[in-house]
Amino acid sequence: MASQDWFDKDFYKTLGVTKDVSAADLKKTYRKLARKHHPDANPGNAAAETKFKEISEAYSVLSDADQRREYDEIRAMGSGARFTAPGSGGAGGFEDVFSRFGQGGHGGQQADFDDIFSMFSQGGGGSFGSGRFGQTSGGYRGFGGPQKGTDLTARTTIDFITAAKGDTITLQAEDGKPFKVKVPAGVADGQKIRLRGRGRPSPDGGEPGDIVVQVKVRQHPVFTRDGLNLRLTVPVTFTEATLGATIEVPTLGGDPVKLRVAPGTPSGRVLRVKGRGIASSKGTGDLLAELQVAVPSHLDDAAREALEKFHELEPKENPRAEMMSKARA
Repeated sequence: MASQDWFDKDFYKTLGVTKDVSAADLKKTYRKLARKHHPDANPGNAAAETKFKEISEAYSVLSDADQRREYDEIRAMGSGARFTAPGSGGAGGFEDVFSRFGQGGHGGQQADFDDIFSMFSQGGGGSFGSGRFGQTSGGYRGFGGPQKGTDLTARTTIDFITAAKGDTITLQAEDGKPFKVKVPAGVADGQKIRLRGRGRPSPDGGEPGDIVVQVKVRQHPVFTRDGLNLRLTVPVTFTEATLGATIEVPTLGGDPVKLRVAPGTPSGRVLRVKGRGIASSKGTGDLLAELQVAVPSHLDDAAREALEKFHELEPKENPRAEMMSKARA
């Protein structure tokens, strides 16, 4: 930013604060305005983007103690002072500033140059060419404002039941430091848990970064996830499926529940148990039990004889007839 802008722009007015505003109140005000006018919160709004640039530019100067002191001193010269570019008719572009030190604008003693340059570099601050004058330290698309700290990443593998019920575990971030993380009930395989403000600090007074934990869930030998529902396959005997029965099925971390298998239940039918799935902040799922008719692999002579007798008596229906008809169509 050219030095002339420091005469023409009232950064205090841009942020809506007084000249004696404290650093803490300045930061608080800036964050409130930045959230309101941030381009991500106002997509396609050119006016909001322009406003965000203006408040970021103002904060980048006023939040730096050295730049704020330089800005206040330059503004104290009054709106009549001008920095004109070399070759535009002035003596190196500093004639109005020289007049402040009692010079005519076209000459002066070496002491006057020392006074001018000391004004811009006091306290170890920047000088011409140092990038100090209104230069920002980062921010959204180079618009300025403090940068967010770097995120830290961590990975963990947890049991199926831990993912379903939730728990608090201790992990180690990539910087080697241990930290606790609350695993919410119902977390899914591959999901990320973000711990806001637990990452690296900002290099220039902005918000700290986050810790991002990527979760891997071990498979369960019986249950699988279907959203918030739990699925399992339940074997039933031929006679249970044919004649009907009441059977027990397991639940995740709880007592078994009883299910009624209706007579003539086909293999693949799903029975639903309300409210016995995953319980999370988004709701509670159901338990879905898919019945599969188990075919005996070994029969003794009596069982085989009884089954052959049943085969003679069973209805002479072809269970594949409808499928074959549809295939031909």
